[in-house]
Amino acid sequence: MRNDSWSLIQFPVVKDDRGNLTFIEGAQTVPFDIKRVYYLYDVPGGAHRGGHAHKDLEQVVIAASGSFDLELDDGHRQQTVTLNRSYYGLYMKNMVWRGLGNFSSGACCLVLASQHYLEADYIRDFDEFKRLVSSGKNK
Repeated sequence: MRNDSWSLIQFPVVKDDRGNLTFIEGAQTVPFDIKRVYYLYDVPGGAHRGGHAHKDLEQVVIAASGSFDLELDDGHRQQTVTLNRSYYGLYMKNMVWRGLGNFSSGACCLVLASQHYLEADYIRDFDEFKRLVSSGKNK
């Protein structure tokens, strides 16, 4: 699963009888230096997260445990991706509208970000997002 705006990354898995280990390294296993890490958990059944895009920020989203769906839209293509393995991450470039939903019980969504939090980088209105994509800005 790949297009110009998002792609699935498979992280290394070090197998061991005592349990497997997966590692992530900035600018190595993900295509940017990691500036921020956060995670979503205890998401109530039926709740949705996301509902925004970023002007510049890039992210990798990982189902550290459980599963959830990512609804993606780059203004040209839409796709729903289910994440349910901790050794896969979904890399999103900037200007991808995302929504998260269908969280399983006990799911933990881990997010690696290319920049520190900056509210001005968020696009929270879908019509504004579509206008920016149509005008070719922020791509």
